[in-house]
Amino acid sequence: MITRKKTRQVRAGSLIIGGGAPVSIQSMTNVPVEDVEGTIGQIRALKEAGADLVRLALRKEESAGYLKKIIPAAGIPLCADIHFNHRIALAAIKAGINKVRINPGNIGDQSRVKEVVRAAKDSGVPIRIGVNGGSIDRKKYHEVTPENLVESALEHVTILEDNGFEDIVVSIKATDVFATIEANKLFSEKRDYPVHIGLTEAGYGIGCAVQSSIVLGHLLLAGIGDTIRVSMTGDPVNEIPVARSILETLGMRFQAIRIISCPTCGRTDTSLDILALATEVDRNLSARFRKRLEEMNRSITVAVMGCEVNGPGEASEADIGVAGGRGGKLLLFSRGEKVHTIGVDEVVEALAAEVEKIISAK
Repeated sequence: MITRKKTRQVRAGSLIIGGGAPVSIQSMTNVPVEDVEGTIGQIRALKEAGADLVRLALRKEESAGYLKKIIPAAGIPLCADIHFNHRIALAAIKAGINKVRINPGNIGDQSRVKEVVRAAKDSGVPIRIGVNGGSIDRKKYHEVTPENLVESALEHVTILEDNGFEDIVVSIKATDVFATIEANKLFSEKRDYPVHIGLTEAGYGIGCAVQSSIVLGHLLLAGIGDTIRVSMTGDPVNEIPVARSILETLGMRFQAIRIISCPTCGRTDTSLDILALATEVDRNLSARFRKRLEEMNRSITVAVMGCEVNGPGEASEADIGVAGGRGGKLLLFSRGEKVHTIGVDEVVEALAAEVEKIISAK
Protein backbone atom coordinates (compact mmCIF):
# COMPACT_ATOMS: atom_id res chain seq x y z
CA MET A 1 0.00 0.00 0.00
CA ILE A 2 1.35 3.42 -1.01
CA THR A 3 1.03 6.13 1.62
CA ARG A 4 0.79 9.45 -0.18
CA LYS A 5 2.08 12.66 1.35
CA LYS A 6 -0.74 14.97 2.38
CA THR A 7 -1.02 17.98 0.12
CA ARG A 8 -3.43 20.86 -0.27
CA GLN A 9 -6.29 20.47 -2.70
CA VAL A 10 -6.99 22.67 -5.70
CA ARG A 11 -9.67 22.45 -8.36
CA ALA A 12 -9.17 22.98 -12.10
CA GLY A 13 -12.68 22.95 -13.49
CA SER A 14 -14.09 19.52 -12.66
CA LEU A 15 -10.67 18.07 -11.81
CA ILE A 16 -9.51 17.94 -8.20
CA ILE A 17 -5.73 17.89 -7.74
CA GLY A 18 -4.07 17.00 -4.44
CA GLY A 19 -5.53 16.44 -1.02
CA GLY A 20 -5.84 12.69 -1.54
CA ALA A 21 -7.65 12.92 -4.88
CA PRO A 22 -6.70 10.24 -7.43
CA VAL A 23 -3.47 10.91 -9.30
CA SER A 24 -4.48 12.52 -12.59
CA ILE A 25 -2.88 12.27 -16.03
CA GLN A 26 -1.97 15.34 -18.05
CA SER A 27 -0.68 16.02 -21.52
CA MET A 28 -0.20 18.99 -23.86
CA THR A 29 -1.30 19.73 -27.39
CA ASN A 30 1.43 20.26 -29.98
CA VAL A 31 -0.54 22.13 -32.63
CA PRO A 32 -1.02 25.93 -32.57
CA VAL A 33 -4.22 27.08 -30.91
CA GLU A 34 -4.89 29.07 -34.07
CA ASP A 35 -5.66 25.69 -35.65
CA VAL A 36 -8.89 25.44 -33.71
CA GLU A 37 -10.20 22.25 -35.29
CA GLY A 38 -6.81 20.54 -35.01
CA THR A 39 -6.53 21.57 -31.37
CA ILE A 40 -10.03 20.36 -30.52
CA GLY A 41 -9.39 17.07 -32.30
CA GLN A 42 -6.19 16.48 -30.37
CA ILE A 43 -7.82 17.35 -27.04
CA ARG A 44 -10.66 14.90 -27.72
CA ALA A 45 -8.18 12.17 -28.70
CA LEU A 46 -6.27 12.75 -25.47
CA LYS A 47 -9.46 12.61 -23.45
CA GLU A 48 -10.52 9.39 -25.15
CA ALA A 49 -7.10 7.87 -24.39
CA GLY A 50 -7.51 8.72 -20.69
CA ALA A 51 -6.10 12.20 -20.08
CA ASP A 52 -7.70 14.17 -17.24
CA LEU A 53 -6.36 17.63 -18.18
CA VAL A 54 -4.77 19.09 -21.30
CA ARG A 55 -2.40 22.06 -21.48
CA LEU A 56 -2.33 24.53 -24.38
CA ALA A 57 0.47 26.95 -25.25
CA LEU A 58 -0.65 30.56 -25.68
CA ARG A 59 2.12 32.66 -27.22
CA LYS A 60 0.34 36.00 -27.75
CA GLU A 61 -2.64 37.90 -26.43
CA GLU A 62 -4.86 37.23 -29.42
CA SER A 63 -4.30 33.48 -28.91
CA ALA A 64 -6.72 33.61 -25.98
CA GLY A 65 -9.50 34.51 -28.38
CA TYR A 66 -9.45 31.00 -29.82
CA LEU A 67 -10.23 29.57 -26.40
CA LYS A 68 -13.83 30.74 -26.76
CA LYS A 69 -14.35 27.98 -29.35
CA ILE A 70 -11.93 25.44 -27.90
CA ILE A 71 -13.09 25.39 -24.27
CA PRO A 72 -16.79 24.52 -24.91
CA ALA A 73 -15.81 21.79 -27.38
CA ALA A 74 -13.08 20.21 -25.25
CA GLY A 75 -15.13 18.34 -22.65
CA ILE A 76 -12.11 18.23 -20.35
CA PRO A 77 -10.33 20.74 -18.05
CA LEU A 78 -7.75 22.88 -19.86
CA CYS A 79 -4.63 24.69 -18.68
CA ALA A 80 -3.15 27.71 -20.48
CA ASP A 81 0.65 27.61 -20.71
CA ILE A 82 1.95 31.18 -20.66
CA HIS A 83 5.38 32.76 -20.37
CA PHE A 84 6.39 36.33 -19.52
CA ASN A 85 3.25 38.22 -20.67
CA HIS A 86 0.73 38.62 -17.88
CA ARG A 87 -1.90 40.01 -20.26
CA ILE A 88 -2.16 36.60 -21.95
CA ALA A 89 -2.95 35.07 -18.56
CA LEU A 90 -5.63 37.68 -17.92
CA ALA A 91 -7.19 37.06 -21.33
CA ALA A 92 -7.14 33.27 -20.84
CA ILE A 93 -8.82 33.53 -17.44
CA LYS A 94 -11.45 35.84 -18.88
CA ALA A 95 -12.06 33.32 -21.69
CA GLY A 96 -12.83 30.61 -19.11
CA ILE A 97 -9.61 28.59 -18.85
CA ASN A 98 -9.55 26.18 -15.89
CA LYS A 99 -5.90 26.52 -14.90
CA VAL A 100 -2.95 28.78 -15.74
CA ARG A 101 0.72 27.91 -15.94
CA ILE A 102 2.75 31.08 -15.41
CA ASN A 103 5.77 31.86 -13.26
CA PRO A 104 5.08 35.09 -11.33
CA GLY A 105 8.78 35.97 -11.14
CA ASN A 106 8.90 36.31 -14.91
CA ILE A 107 5.91 38.54 -15.65
CA GLY A 108 7.14 41.89 -14.40
CA ASP A 109 6.51 44.05 -11.35
CA GLN A 110 4.17 43.50 -8.44
CA SER A 111 1.29 45.30 -10.10
CA ARG A 112 1.20 42.68 -12.86
CA VAL A 113 1.38 39.84 -10.36
CA LYS A 114 -1.49 41.38 -8.40
CA GLU A 115 -3.60 41.62 -11.56
CA VAL A 116 -3.13 37.94 -12.35
CA VAL A 117 -3.73 36.90 -8.74
CA ARG A 118 -6.91 38.96 -8.54
CA ALA A 119 -8.26 37.49 -11.77
CA ALA A 120 -7.36 33.94 -10.75
CA LYS A 121 -8.98 34.36 -7.34
CA ASP A 122 -12.16 35.85 -8.76
CA SER A 123 -12.51 33.00 -11.26
CA GLY A 124 -11.33 30.17 -9.00
CA VAL A 125 -8.42 29.35 -11.31
CA PRO A 126 -5.31 27.68 -9.81
CA ILE A 127 -1.83 28.68 -10.93
CA ARG A 128 0.79 26.12 -11.86
CA ILE A 129 4.39 27.12 -11.28
CA GLY A 130 6.76 25.25 -13.57
CA VAL A 131 10.52 25.10 -13.10
CA ASN A 132 12.57 23.16 -15.64
CA GLY A 133 16.29 22.51 -15.76
CA GLY A 134 16.47 24.19 -19.14
CA SER A 135 14.69 27.36 -18.10
CA ILE A 136 16.09 28.38 -14.70
CA ASP A 137 17.93 31.70 -14.53
CA ARG A 138 21.50 30.76 -15.47
CA LYS A 139 22.81 34.15 -14.34
CA LYS A 140 21.73 33.27 -10.82
CA TYR A 141 22.00 29.48 -10.96
CA HIS A 142 25.17 28.44 -12.78
CA GLU A 143 24.28 24.76 -12.81
CA VAL A 144 21.19 22.58 -12.59
CA THR A 145 21.09 20.95 -9.17
CA PRO A 146 18.16 19.68 -7.11
CA GLU A 147 18.78 22.46 -4.61
CA ASN A 148 18.80 25.18 -7.29
CA LEU A 149 15.64 23.83 -8.90
CA VAL A 150 13.82 23.89 -5.57
CA GLU A 151 15.12 27.36 -4.66
CA SER A 152 13.92 28.68 -8.02
CA ALA A 153 10.48 27.13 -7.51
CA LEU A 154 10.20 28.55 -4.00
CA GLU A 155 11.00 32.05 -5.28
CA HIS A 156 7.90 31.90 -7.49
CA VAL A 157 5.81 30.29 -4.76
CA THR A 158 6.75 32.99 -2.28
CA ILE A 159 5.67 35.74 -4.68
CA LEU A 160 2.19 34.24 -4.88
CA GLU A 161 2.05 33.61 -1.13
CA ASP A 162 3.02 37.23 -0.45
CA ASN A 163 0.02 38.22 -2.56
CA GLY A 164 -2.30 35.99 -0.55
CA PHE A 165 -2.63 33.30 -3.23
CA GLU A 166 -2.26 29.61 -2.36
CA ASP A 167 -4.21 27.72 -5.06
CA ILE A 168 -0.88 26.56 -6.41
CA VAL A 169 0.40 23.47 -8.20
CA VAL A 170 4.17 23.10 -8.51
CA SER A 171 6.12 21.30 -11.21
CA ILE A 172 9.87 20.72 -10.94
CA LYS A 173 11.45 18.81 -13.82
CA ALA A 174 14.85 18.21 -15.37
CA THR A 175 16.20 15.93 -18.06
CA ASP A 176 18.27 14.08 -15.45
CA VAL A 177 16.46 11.27 -13.66
CA PHE A 178 18.26 11.67 -10.34
CA ALA A 179 18.05 15.47 -10.22
CA THR A 180 14.31 15.33 -10.88
CA ILE A 181 13.69 12.75 -8.18
CA GLU A 182 15.79 14.52 -5.58
CA ALA A 183 14.35 17.97 -6.33
CA ASN A 184 10.78 16.76 -5.87
CA LYS A 185 11.71 15.05 -2.61
CA LEU A 186 13.32 18.25 -1.33
CA PHE A 187 10.33 20.38 -2.32
CA SER A 188 7.83 18.02 -0.69
CA GLU A 189 9.65 18.53 2.59
CA LYS A 190 9.30 22.31 2.38
CA ARG A 191 5.74 22.89 1.12
CA ASP A 192 2.47 20.99 0.98
CA TYR A 193 1.28 22.21 -2.41
CA PRO A 194 0.18 19.51 -4.87
CA VAL A 195 2.95 18.60 -7.30
CA HIS A 196 2.93 17.73 -10.97
CA ILE A 197 5.69 15.22 -11.67
CA GLY A 198 7.46 13.96 -14.76
CA LEU A 199 10.75 13.98 -16.64
CA THR A 200 11.12 16.87 -19.09
CA GLU A 201 12.43 16.44 -22.63
CA ALA A 202 12.42 12.68 -22.04
CA GLY A 203 12.77 11.78 -25.71
CA TYR A 204 10.63 9.33 -27.60
CA GLY A 205 9.56 5.71 -27.72
CA ILE A 206 10.93 3.10 -25.37
CA GLY A 207 13.64 5.38 -23.95
CA CYS A 208 11.08 7.95 -22.87
CA ALA A 209 8.79 5.27 -21.43
CA VAL A 210 11.58 3.67 -19.39
CA GLN A 211 13.07 6.88 -18.01
CA SER A 212 9.67 8.37 -17.22
CA SER A 213 8.59 5.16 -15.52
CA ILE A 214 11.66 5.23 -13.29
CA VAL A 215 11.04 8.82 -12.21
CA LEU A 216 7.29 8.57 -11.81
CA GLY A 217 7.41 5.14 -10.19
CA HIS A 218 10.09 6.17 -7.71
CA LEU A 219 8.29 9.35 -6.65
CA LEU A 220 4.82 7.79 -6.53
CA LEU A 221 6.10 4.90 -4.41
CA ALA A 222 7.55 7.54 -2.08
CA GLY A 223 4.10 9.11 -1.83
CA ILE A 224 5.00 12.14 -3.97
CA GLY A 225 2.91 13.21 -6.93
CA ASP A 226 -0.66 14.41 -7.43
CA THR A 227 -0.72 14.67 -11.20
CA ILE A 228 1.66 13.27 -13.83
CA ARG A 229 2.82 13.60 -17.42
CA VAL A 230 4.96 11.39 -19.63
CA SER A 231 6.61 13.98 -21.91
CA MET A 232 7.10 12.15 -25.20
CA THR A 233 8.26 13.55 -28.53
CA GLY A 234 5.63 13.08 -31.23
CA ASP A 235 1.89 12.53 -30.95
CA PRO A 236 0.95 13.38 -27.34
CA VAL A 237 -1.77 10.70 -27.39
CA ASN A 238 1.06 8.15 -27.15
CA GLU A 239 1.92 9.52 -23.70
CA ILE A 240 -1.35 8.44 -22.15
CA PRO A 241 -1.04 4.62 -22.30
CA VAL A 242 2.38 4.84 -20.64
CA ALA A 243 1.05 7.06 -17.86
CA ARG A 244 -2.01 4.84 -17.39
CA SER A 245 0.15 1.73 -17.26
CA ILE A 246 2.38 3.24 -14.57
CA LEU A 247 -0.62 4.09 -12.38
CA GLU A 248 -2.32 0.76 -13.04
CA THR A 249 0.85 -1.17 -12.22
CA LEU A 250 1.19 0.66 -8.90
CA GLY A 251 -2.51 0.09 -8.15
CA MET A 252 -3.23 3.82 -8.28
CA ARG A 253 -5.70 3.60 -11.16
CA PHE A 254 -8.35 1.00 -11.74
CA GLN A 255 -7.47 -1.48 -14.51
CA ALA A 256 -10.65 -3.03 -15.89
CA ILE A 257 -8.91 -5.47 -18.21
CA ARG A 258 -5.43 -6.77 -17.46
CA ILE A 259 -3.68 -8.72 -20.21
CA ILE A 260 -1.03 -11.31 -19.33
CA SER A 261 0.95 -12.58 -22.31
CA CYS A 262 4.17 -14.53 -22.66
CA PRO A 263 7.30 -13.36 -24.50
CA THR A 264 7.11 -16.53 -26.64
CA CYS A 265 9.96 -18.95 -27.23
CA GLY A 266 10.86 -21.95 -29.35
CA ARG A 267 8.01 -23.91 -27.73
CA THR A 268 5.43 -21.61 -29.31
CA ASP A 269 3.78 -23.12 -32.35
CA THR A 270 4.98 -21.24 -35.44
CA SER A 271 1.38 -20.79 -36.56
CA LEU A 272 0.62 -18.61 -33.49
CA ASP A 273 1.36 -14.87 -33.51
CA ILE A 274 0.97 -14.19 -29.80
CA LEU A 275 1.70 -10.46 -30.10
CA ALA A 276 -1.00 -9.94 -32.71
CA LEU A 277 -3.40 -12.14 -30.76
CA ALA A 278 -2.84 -10.40 -27.42
CA THR A 279 -3.15 -6.98 -29.06
CA GLU A 280 -6.43 -7.91 -30.74
CA VAL A 281 -7.82 -9.45 -27.56
CA ASP A 282 -6.96 -6.33 -25.55
CA ARG A 283 -8.41 -3.97 -28.15
CA ASN A 284 -11.59 -5.92 -28.63
CA LEU A 285 -12.37 -6.70 -24.99
CA SER A 286 -11.55 -3.14 -23.91
CA ALA A 287 -13.89 -1.71 -26.51
CA ARG A 288 -16.71 -4.06 -25.49
CA PHE A 289 -16.39 -4.29 -21.73
CA ARG A 290 -14.14 -1.63 -20.18
CA LYS A 291 -16.87 0.88 -19.37
CA ARG A 292 -19.17 -1.78 -17.95
CA LEU A 293 -16.40 -3.21 -15.80
CA GLU A 294 -15.40 0.24 -14.54
CA GLU A 295 -19.01 0.94 -13.58
CA MET A 296 -19.05 -2.37 -11.69
CA ASN A 297 -15.60 -1.66 -10.18
CA ARG A 298 -14.66 -5.08 -11.50
CA SER A 299 -11.29 -6.12 -12.94
CA ILE A 300 -10.76 -9.13 -15.20
CA THR A 301 -7.38 -10.73 -15.92
CA VAL A 302 -6.95 -12.30 -19.35
CA ALA A 303 -4.03 -14.60 -20.20
CA VAL A 304 -2.77 -15.11 -23.75
CA MET A 305 -0.05 -17.76 -23.55
CA GLY A 306 1.96 -19.37 -26.29
CA CYS A 307 2.79 -22.92 -25.23
CA GLU A 308 1.58 -25.99 -23.36
CA VAL A 309 4.29 -25.81 -20.64
CA ASN A 310 3.65 -22.60 -18.63
CA GLY A 311 0.55 -21.60 -20.56
CA PRO A 312 -2.11 -23.78 -18.93
CA GLY A 313 -1.02 -22.81 -15.43
CA GLU A 314 -1.04 -19.08 -16.16
CA ALA A 315 -4.31 -19.30 -18.09
CA SER A 316 -6.03 -21.22 -15.31
CA GLU A 317 -4.84 -18.68 -12.70
CA ALA A 318 -6.34 -15.83 -14.74
CA ASP A 319 -10.07 -15.17 -14.92
CA ILE A 320 -10.04 -16.32 -18.51
CA GLY A 321 -7.32 -17.21 -20.96
CA VAL A 322 -5.93 -19.27 -23.77
CA ALA A 323 -2.82 -21.43 -23.86
CA GLY A 324 -1.13 -22.52 -27.05
CA GLY A 325 -1.08 -26.12 -28.06
CA ARG A 326 0.01 -27.60 -31.35
CA GLY A 327 -1.28 -27.38 -34.86
CA GLY A 328 -2.63 -23.86 -34.34
CA LYS A 329 -5.03 -24.93 -31.60
CA LEU A 330 -5.37 -23.33 -28.17
CA LEU A 331 -6.89 -24.42 -24.89
CA LEU A 332 -9.61 -22.10 -23.56
CA PHE A 333 -9.74 -21.59 -19.78
CA SER A 334 -12.41 -19.85 -17.71
CA ARG A 335 -12.35 -19.36 -13.95
CA GLY A 336 -9.69 -21.98 -13.46
CA GLU A 337 -11.25 -24.69 -15.60
CA LYS A 338 -10.42 -25.87 -19.08
CA VAL A 339 -13.40 -25.32 -21.35
CA HIS A 340 -12.40 -26.74 -24.73
CA THR A 341 -9.96 -26.44 -27.62
CA ILE A 342 -10.42 -23.61 -30.14
CA GLY A 343 -8.78 -22.28 -33.26
CA VAL A 344 -6.94 -18.96 -33.48
CA ASP A 345 -9.80 -17.36 -35.38
CA GLU A 346 -12.18 -18.24 -32.55
CA VAL A 347 -10.15 -16.76 -29.68
CA VAL A 348 -11.55 -13.22 -29.53
CA GLU A 349 -15.19 -14.22 -29.62
CA ALA A 350 -14.65 -17.13 -27.24
CA LEU A 351 -12.97 -14.89 -24.67
CA ALA A 352 -15.64 -12.22 -25.13
CA ALA A 353 -18.32 -14.82 -24.45
CA GLU A 354 -16.58 -15.86 -21.22
CA VAL A 355 -16.26 -12.23 -20.10
CA GLU A 356 -19.97 -11.76 -20.68
CA LYS A 357 -20.71 -14.83 -18.55
CA ILE A 358 -18.56 -13.49 -15.72
CA ILE A 359 -20.15 -10.04 -15.85
CA SER A 360 -23.68 -11.46 -16.01
CA ALA A 361 -23.19 -14.00 -13.24
CA LYS A 362 -24.89 -13.11 -9.97
